[in-house]
Amino acid sequence: MIITRSPLRLSLGGGGTDLPSYYREHGGFLIAAAIDKYVYITVHQTFIQDLIIKYSSMERVSSVEAIQHPIVREAFKMVEIHETNLEITSMADIPAGTGLGSSGSFTTALLKALHTYRKNIIHPSELAAQACQIEMDKLGEPIGKQDQYIAAFGGITCFSFNPNGTVEAQPLKMDEEVLHNLEDNLLLFFTGFTRSASQILGDQDSRSRRKDQSMIENLHFTKQIGRESKLALEAGDLHRFAELLHVHWEHKRERSSGMTNSSIDECYEFARKNGALGGKLIGAGGGGFLMFYTEEKTRLRHALRAKGARELRWRFDFQGTAVLSHT
Repeated sequence: MIITRSPLRLSLGGGGTDLPSYYREHGGFLIAAAIDKYVYITVHQTFIQDLIIKYSSMERVSSVEAIQHPIVREAFKMVEIHETNLEITSMADIPAGTGLGSSGSFTTALLKALHTYRKNIIHPSELAAQACQIEMDKLGEPIGKQDQYIAAFGGITCFSFNPNGTVEAQPLKMDEEVLHNLEDNLLLFFTGFTRSASQILGDQDSRSRRKDQSMIENLHFTKQIGRESKLALEAGDLHRFAELLHVHWEHKRERSSGMTNSSIDECYEFARKNGALGGKLIGAGGGGFLMFYTEEKTRLRHALRAKGARELRWRFDFQGTAVLSHT
């Protein structure tokens, strides 16, 4: 039995500049943080000559080519696993469609499990690159590289996406006290909406490819926000970071009409009146989790809970994609 897990993530600045349609022309930069909510994969050898794959559905097939789940099928092909006496199960702490990067976490956890089964040693950068190859190149999803890379590396990490396709990862250099204050003062609340990121990201991708000037300028500004957020965090200036979160959100919501809705906007403004210094919607937009920075945690929690918002408690993860058990 092999058990692996990959963390979900928060975008702290620069999100959206990791799409090829942008970084191939201009280079991308963002900061992402892994959190202690995970996607888990188990691989178990059986005595049945069928592949059994359990996720939100269950498949029992006689060959890799017959697997319906596209990521699972492509991962088997990539790692060159042809055996059919395997049972694959996936579980997650948080459902898909909530903006926390679950697809990238699923793909990295699955690849890590299959490489472990093959007794392959794989570096986080190669693991992330393979996950991107499956989701973006093989399956043609109009997504970026952030989710796969932060899931593989973990921690609070700065990523530079170069025009030639290479990715540079650098841990954010933060004082330990600042790190703990950031962790304590960032709160997550569920909007009540789930969505597929593909439609919103597809629109961004299409407009970037057409060199839509408003979209390109928006992403230029977002990249600069990411760089300024790095400077603020490394300097320990969390008030400045909170201000940048708010500015980031004001620009992010201009990218697409589907980015937000009246309910999300109302919740955001209510939070700002009850102690949130800054915040933004996590992920592509349209639903998922709102993240707020506050130094009045009790006040903000009580106010949002009274409105029926559900909080997700979390901590940072510094392991990245990991093997939990191999027996």
